[in-house]
Amino acid sequence: MTGSTNAAALDAETLAELLQTIRRFVNERLIPAEETVDREDRMPEDILAEMKAMGLYGVTIPVEYGGLGLNAEESVQVFFELCRAAPAFRSVTGINNGLGSSSILYDGNDEQRDRYVRRLASGDLVAAFCLTEPDSGSDAGALTTTARREGDTYVLNGTKRYITNAPQAGIFIVMARTDPTKPGAAGVSAFIVERDTPGLSVARPDRKMGQKGAHLADVIFEDCRIPASALIGREGQGFKVAMRALDRGRIHIAAMCVGISDRLIDEGLTYALERPQFGKPIAEYQLVQAMLADSKAEMYAGRCMVLDAARRLDRGERVSVEASCAKMFASEACGRIADRVVQIHGGAGYISECAAERLYRDVRVFRLYEGTTQIQQLIIARDMIRARRGG
Repeated sequence: MTGSTNAAALDAETLAELLQTIRRFVNERLIPAEETVDREDRMPEDILAEMKAMGLYGVTIPVEYGGLGLNAEESVQVFFELCRAAPAFRSVTGINNGLGSSSILYDGNDEQRDRYVRRLASGDLVAAFCLTEPDSGSDAGALTTTARREGDTYVLNGTKRYITNAPQAGIFIVMARTDPTKPGAAGVSAFIVERDTPGLSVARPDRKMGQKGAHLADVIFEDCRIPASALIGREGQGFKVAMRALDRGRIHIAAMCVGISDRLIDEGLTYALERPQFGKPIAEYQLVQAMLADSKAEMYAGRCMVLDAARRLDRGERVSVEASCAKMFASEACGRIADRVVQIHGGAGYISECAAERLYRDVRVFRLYEGTTQIQQLIIARDMIRARRGG
């Protein structure tokens, strides 16, 4: 399957009904559960079951594999709605819709797609994407996890760090070095590793600032032997697999930032209309209005960028720069919006029972994962320089 995207799956009326259903689910089920999830650091099983039944693990996966089959533009509209709830709810489904499934769909073979993708769409199988290492984060080309070929198997050794969904994952998309003589990305290949493979272990989940209920942990490979058929694509093509998946993933992260920004603005506006000071609601004071207006404008700009990048992806265009622009802008804007909303709440915004406090912690990671803001700046600037030089 080498096409750039799914074809448009829904007519306007059906898409509107889907978005309305998700908004109702967010308002009636997810938002009321946020405080409990944050306190207990776990997802209620009944909510996970409902998300499976609604098809939220397979939003981007083609219908032929049991998914909703939405194209990029439709998918980000779903994420705008779903991500009005705490980001952890999207995080538990995100790898299935992004880095996990797309790696197999677009660079795997028919056997791999038949074996894994339908179960990813249903949520019966959860994926994790293993790129970052203890000494290799932004400099992903410096990864040291190795995959040594031995006959019809590969033997993996190394450690992956901060791996989302690792405690729950049934499969791991792993980037490992197959050719130690080639520096950087050239010697890296991609593999599918099943959880019960001997030599694979998952460390205790990390304690995090925010996004409680969505777990990450180290994944360790110690003489972990996998069949040669677990290779995605060809040897040495791992970074192409990863970068194609990351282009989509960054658009999805940007959409998440837009969704939670919308929620934050709603929280700030509601509080400003209800909180009296000096005889009138604080929403009537111009300095508060300025914070609300700046937040609305930034959220709207981010939404436009995400939709433009998604539409370009649907047209089959290369979108690495557009995805980086959207991810950089929307994540930075979301951080500013969260800070303003806490400021609007005053002391109440610093109390853990306040949604603004929880969301403030949740959104900080947006500027870090799937490429820091600084990495997005490098991608954008280097492309500008290369284009000017005619490269």
